[in-house]
Amino acid sequence: MSDRPRLAGKSVLVLGGAGFIGSHLVDRLVSEGPSRLTVVDNLFLGRESNLELARQQFDQLRFVNLDATDAAGLAAVVNAESVDVVFNLAVVPLPASLERPRWSVEENVALAIVPCELLREGRFETLIHFSSSEAYGSASYVPMDEGHPPTPSTPYAASKLAGDQIVLSYQHTFGLDASIIRPFNNFGPRQNAGSYAGIIPVVVGRATRGEPIEIYGDGEQTRDFVYVRDTADAAVRIYEEPATRGRIVNIASGREVSVNELVRLLLQVLEADVPVEHLPPRAGDVRRHLASIDLARQLIGYEPRTSLSEGLAETVAWYLDSMGIGR
Repeated sequence: MSDRPRLAGKSVLVLGGAGFIGSHLVDRLVSEGPSRLTVVDNLFLGRESNLELARQQFDQLRFVNLDATDAAGLAAVVNAESVDVVFNLAVVPLPASLERPRWSVEENVALAIVPCELLREGRFETLIHFSSSEAYGSASYVPMDEGHPPTPSTPYAASKLAGDQIVLSYQHTFGLDASIIRPFNNFGPRQNAGSYAGIIPVVVGRATRGEPIEIYGDGEQTRDFVYVRDTADAAVRIYEEPATRGRIVNIASGREVSVNELVRLLLQVLEADVPVEHLPPRAGDVRRHLASIDLARQLIGYEPRTSLSEGLAETVAWYLDSMGIGR
């Protein structure tokens, strides 16, 4: 164990660290005792307020409002902070790729290339790159292991798959220290509730306003929901395990739930009685997701700690509190 890398005393940079998953990762990193902790985010979806808890616990936290595709700007941050480790969560989300596909693809590919180039140049030591389960497309078999054929069904999914291949190619060609974490559907407090919001904050918002819940398609499409703090913890452990280098590792719950069932559970937690309406299917929507987490178990001893029901209760409570709604 002593020869495994540790984040204590390291200078750590989180790209996209003011976002939903990124800010929870920043919280988790604080507990590791880094010498420096820096967040780069252009606030396309992220918010500085997501870093409040981390700032309370680590007052030296530095935030830089910067697009991570800015190679010169990012190099300056890496040099100024003497960065050792980069966690890359910077991304243009799936819904944006349905509106501006070319721009989304170009941005997401650049967001993979820029840190890889800095790593190749020796400006930092280790890259932990965040992928997406969307790279798989709909399941051709379940559970979906890391060998599942990629059949991306949206420009976003294709761009995330391209980013993964870029990281793996740099790792293989140049012998870089890099791992890829492929999370499935994360949920929890701080998930964006504005533009490009996920289903959980949308349902909470509509239900609290007494509006009908809108489900795309028949609602029988399934997802594998993983609590965001489980993902953040897994990311740290993937960094600590050298056997993950040059590999893609699924992080999920290993359980599937339909959108209809998710909405039912949410309305139950909310104690809300509102109608549910079905809309035409959304373009590129995957039909089924259920992850195999065997590799994560094998490599890092991963087990999801938070059940869907526990996580939904905590998530709903957080949204209601943020809306000023008491229970």
